[in-house]
Amino acid sequence: MTTTPLTIPRGPFDLAALLHLPDDFAETRAVPAVVLSTPGSSVKEQIGANYASGLAARGVAALVFDPGHQGASGGEPRDLEDPYRRGEDISYAIDTLQTVPGIAPDRIGVLGICAGGGYAVHTARTDHRIRAVGTVVAGNMGDTWRSEAFAPEGPAAALDRLAVERTDEVRNSELGRRNWLPDTAEDARAAGVTDIDNTQAIEYYRTPRGKHPRSTNRRLARSDALLMGFDAFHLVDQLLTQPLQVILAGRKGVTGSYEAGMKLWQLAPNPVDLLIVEGAGHYEMYDVPEYVDQAVGRLADFYREHLR
Repeated sequence: MTTTPLTIPRGPFDLAALLHLPDDFAETRAVPAVVLSTPGSSVKEQIGANYASGLAARGVAALVFDPGHQGASGGEPRDLEDPYRRGEDISYAIDTLQTVPGIAPDRIGVLGICAGGGYAVHTARTDHRIRAVGTVVAGNMGDTWRSEAFAPEGPAAALDRLAVERTDEVRNSELGRRNWLPDTAEDARAAGVTDIDNTQAIEYYRTPRGKHPRSTNRRLARSDALLMGFDAFHLVDQLLTQPLQVILAGRKGVTGSYEAGMKLWQLAPNPVDLLIVEGAGHYEMYDVPEYVDQAVGRLADFYREHLR
C-alpha cells in the first residue's frame, strides 16, 4: 500500500488529502475507490488513515482529506464545523478523484465514520456519483446537538442563547471557541466526566495513542447553531437509493451512534449489510485492531461487490 498527497480545489481554497493506493495499482487500470468522511475534530492522519490503509491493502483505493477550515486544509475562520460544508467537501473530493488516472470515475463509494457517517449519508442522498455508502458508528450530529445532553433547556432556548453569544462576538470582534473534549484526563475528572465513552475519546484524541498536532480539539462556537438545525437523515427514505453498509459498535453508550445507525438502517431504501461488532465501544472502533479489522474486512467485501 502506498500513499499519494492530493490537493482538492474547493472554490477559494484547497483541501489537503492523501490517496491510499493498493500495491498493484497502475494508471492503466480502473480500480474502485472510496472517499472517507472523518469524525468531528479529526484529521486525515487519524481514524481515516486507519480505515483507508486497510481498504487499500484489500484492493480498494481510499481518499481521506482534512475538512475545510480544519487540519492542513484551507478556509477561514479556522475550526469551523459546518455540517453542510462538510458534505460539500465530499463532493469536491469526488471531483478530484474522478480525474486521477487509474481510478474508475464511475466506481466511487463513500465511507463515513462517527459524525462523518452522517455527513456521508447526507451527501450521498443528492450526489449519485456515489455508488455505495458505508458507515462505521455513524452519528447524526443534529440529533446529538438537540439532545438533552447538549441542549438541556431545549433546542429553541439553546438557539436563543447562541444568538446572544454571536452578537457578543460581533461586538467584541473576537470569535469564540469550545472544546470538543476536555484537554486532559485530569480536566475531565475535574468536570465530572467519568463515563466510559468520553474517557475513551480522551484516551484516543488527547494522548499519544491518537493525538495529532493539527487536531486542535477546538470548535468555532458559531458552529453549534448550524449543527442544531442539521438532520443527517432528512429524506434518506426517498433519496438514498445506493447500497448501504452499516457497522455499529456492540456496546451502546452516550454517543448515540448505535441508535443512529439502527435508525439509518431502518430508513434506508436499499440496506445491504448490518454488522454489529460485539464487545466494541464507539471509540474502540477507531483503532483497536481486532475491531477495525472486522469492520474493514466487511467494508472491503461490500465495496468490491457494489463498485464492480
